[in-house]
Amino acid sequence: MIYSCTYHSPLGPMLLSATDEALIALEFGTSASDDHTLILASAIAELDEYYRGLRTEFTVPLQMHGTAFQMAVWNALLTIPYGQTRSYGQIAAQIGNPKASRAVGMANNRNPISIIVPCHRVIGSDGSLVGYGGGLDKKVWLLDFEAAHTAQR
Repeated sequence: MIYSCTYHSPLGPMLLSATDEALIALEFGTSASDDHTLILASAIAELDEYYRGLRTEFTVPLQMHGTAFQMAVWNALLTIPYGQTRSYGQIAAQIGNPKASRAVGMANNRNPISIIVPCHRVIGSDGSLVGYGGGLDKKVWLLDFEAAHTAQR
């Protein structure tokens, strides 16, 4: 069974979806449900800590479904440290496909678990902020937020 609820982040409402075992989605939007499960409660607690600047890594179990390429990209995103960025080309090289930076961008766009799988940390090779499913204003906010909290550590 899939459970869902709305999380009220500083960037607006976010829809969380989970099975009994893992978080399967975190995206901008709302849910008609307000389910209460251990996984959803864990995700909410970790997001609260993240937005208070107390958490830099997430431990809630994740379950992502995608192509082998998408899974490789999403797993590579999980290796980008808090407060740092990588280019699409760097991610492509990391997964062993250095000419696939555009495909990395498409996989980034299909990331089902925003924030926790930090697609907001991927930028253009020239340092430009290109694309973010939640909108560039949210990407800027997240990068500035993490940079400010990294500087405080």
